Amino acid sequence: MLDSQALDRVFQALSDSTRRRMVERLAREPASISALAEPFEMSLAAIVQHVQVLEQSGLVRTEKSGRIRMCRVDPKVLSAAEHWFSKRRAFWERNLDRLEELLRQPPPRKGKLQ
Repeated sequence: MLDSQALDRVFQALSDSTRRRMVERLAREPASISALAEPFEMSLAAIVQHVQVLEQSGLVRTEKSGRIRMCRVDPKVLSAAEHWFSKRRAFWERNLDRLEELLRQPPPRKGKLQ
């Protein structure tokens, strides 16, 4: 499980649509920086900066082999973020289910005057 600061870094990294697309791509299979850059219309330097943010958050690991730097998602970190969402979703679903139950109950009858 990630501590609060680590989770903050994950959500900060995922707050950018480019980085989310990179994580989606890397979740399918590892890729080199240049392969990761292909669908984006930005400089390689900008891609590297995005990858560095993902690395700092722990979502992505890179390793250099010769002149090629390969990137891959760290599934443990991604799972920890998903776990955080799951806990909150369960809390809200329970509360909304209770609210639905209350709303389905007939209103209380007022006492008759005699």
